Amino acid sequence: MTYMENIFVCIAAPLLVAALCMGKRYLRFFLFAFAGMGVCLLSAYINTFAAVLYQADGFHAAAEIAPVVEEVMKLLPLLFYLMVFEPEPEDIRPAVLIIAAGFATFENICYLVQNGAEQLLFLLIRGFGTGAMHVLCGAVIGYGLVYVWQRTWLKFAGTLGLLGVTIGFHGIYNLLIAYGGRVQYIAYLLPAGIVLAGLLGGKLLFPDRRKNN
Repeated sequence: MTYMENIFVCIAAPLLVAALCMGKRYLRFFLFAFAGMGVCLLSAYINTFAAVLYQADGFHAAAEIAPVVEEVMKLLPLLFYLMVFEPEPEDIRPAVLIIAAGFATFENICYLVQNGAEQLLFLLIRGFGTGAMHVLCGAVIGYGLVYVWQRTWLKFAGTLGLLGVTIGFHGIYNLLIAYGGRVQYIAYLLPAGIVLAGLLGGKLLFPDRRKNN
């Protein structure tokens, strides 16, 4: 795991310098990015520990352990942000998306270091697929929490429900990836297709009203 810690330091160091230079206005963005990369690193430790504890092979660890660990870990910094700072609803969505993007970026870089860069096309497909999957799960959590956290009676059950949805989707994604062959390419394209469809659908259903002003 030493190489992952080295990667984290190499990525975090220039971002930290940039955060200090850009001032308080952009500090929140960098903190969420650091949080996403940090929980990705911690998730790797927990995944490894859980796989050894339950004597799970690579297939079962990827399909059963990793989705639970990673989605819970991505949720923790967001819950801390919600409970401590009590942000406005419009601040929740970008926070969770940046955390998810930071998580996916660090995960992709670690995969690149482990497996090399010989197959550029595959790395490109995997990078977009994994990034879209994490961002999609983050969007489900972020947009869902904007709704459920406005209703006290729904906070706990709603948060668990949203977490269950993301774990289920993440598990299906990892299961298809672990299966290999053509199936894994379908898995890589699935979240990217959903994100693209969501963006296009959002523009059609909610056009920018500023153009009419």
